[in-house]
Amino acid sequence: MLDSFSPIALFTFKRPEHTKRTLESLAQNAEFLESPLFIYCDGARHEGEAAQVEETRKLVRDWPHPNKTVIERDRNWGLANSVIEGVTQLCERFGRVVVVEDDLVVSPVFLSYLNAALVRYADEAKVMQVSGYMFPIEMCGENEAQLLPITSTWGWATWGRAWKNFGVSEVEIAKIFSDSKRQKSFDLDGSYPYSRRLRKQLNGKSDSWGIRWYFSVFCADGLVVYPPETLVKNIGHDGSGTHCKIECSQEDAAPSFNVEKFVYPSTIECSRVSYAKVKKQLSGQYRLVNRAWVWLRTECVSRLRKIT
Repeated sequence: MLDSFSPIALFTFKRPEHTKRTLESLAQNAEFLESPLFIYCDGARHEGEAAQVEETRKLVRDWPHPNKTVIERDRNWGLANSVIEGVTQLCERFGRVVVVEDDLVVSPVFLSYLNAALVRYADEAKVMQVSGYMFPIEMCGENEAQLLPITSTWGWATWGRAWKNFGVSEVEIAKIFSDSKRQKSFDLDGSYPYSRRLRKQLNGKSDSWGIRWYFSVFCADGLVVYPPETLVKNIGHDGSGTHCKIECSQEDAAPSFNVEKFVYPSTIECSRVSYAKVKKQLSGQYRLVNRAWVWLRTECVSRLRKIT
């Protein structure tokens, strides 16, 4: 059993209104004031962002919480470095952590669910993450949690024992790109191009902690606990974010407020029926986004030719 509620790591940057909504939603959780709160405030990339960064910092400094620590970066770390550093520090100190970014609104039972799952699977090495988000699929069991081989970046928790696997192994990378079957498995049986995202990360064209975390869990043959309904809503799809623009294909699903009791799977294995539905949903979204990019590129080229 955990001797206290897990610490919360909140990562903020330059969106005070989004951060306020995130904190307001967390405050609706009964466990919030009893959970150690660590707020990581990234620095501005240029002078034009300084005012928004300072406004965000003032908001979190003034936010009432009895056990709050605010970490203000003196330069811009970027989201990936901020998350990796913060999660590593808190896992080393507490052995587990709840992670929230400044563009999420969570359900009033978000913390209850995450803490309960952290206790339930504390000693299950194969279970490496607890997700507060759930894909928009039709569920058979109304209150049954799901175990899936897919990581989540939208409101989640993990243990130090799992996070120590975080990293990129050159040997495992070689296996993925030299073995077509393994690459297909990494891409969720061809449903989503995770290998393309990984290659962009390796080539320095992207800086994502998320793809590295998925890679780490995949290499360890790990599983992630998902709630029967999503407990998280992403409010960052308004163009204000650095990372969550058109490349974020997951739906902006509404958080559920009616899931209070959870039934956990009796065995530690992938929930096959739900996994098949998730792959189908992701495949459809990827095709839709890809078609949009093709149309946009074609339209831009056509207009440029008319101008020239």
